[in-house]
Amino acid sequence: GVRAVVKKLQETSKKINNSKEIEQVATISANSDSKIGKMIADAMEKVGKDGVITVEEAKGTETEVKVVEGMEFDRGYLSPYFATNTEKMEVELANPYILICDKKISTMKDLLPILEAVSQSGRPLVIIAEDVDGEALATLVVNKIRGALRVAAVKAPG
Repeated sequence: GVRAVVKKLQETSKKINNSKEIEQVATISANSDSKIGKMIADAMEKVGKDGVITVEEAKGTETEVKVVEGMEFDRGYLSPYFATNTEKMEVELANPYILICDKKISTMKDLLPILEAVSQSGRPLVIIAEDVDGEALATLVVNKIRGALRVAAVKAPG
């Protein structure tokens, strides 16, 4: 069954050890396009084995590699109003405070002192929580729309 197939794959697989070998595999995967293979190998070298590589269709005719510093989640933000780039529907915040909470945030009473301090600092805030909803989410959205707070809330990965 499946175990036998996995065992056979492990026995016959070959570990890739360097950028040249990555380039060879990428070239084959890109329909033997060596330029694309080289670009993929370069991208992998820049982001490391645990980095994320995203392929997008170009708006022009140039093929290019862009390295973006930061963090990417497997979950999206909890409201489209948090988007800072509405064309791409992405949230981009520079040097934000990050609040990580292992609970669901529904009411404002626990969040209010933090929001006041962050608002006075002028820095943005990213909230990573089990969930944010109800009064808490509504308050964050209203303050984001009013420009009183640069904020984004996301569900914790996992």
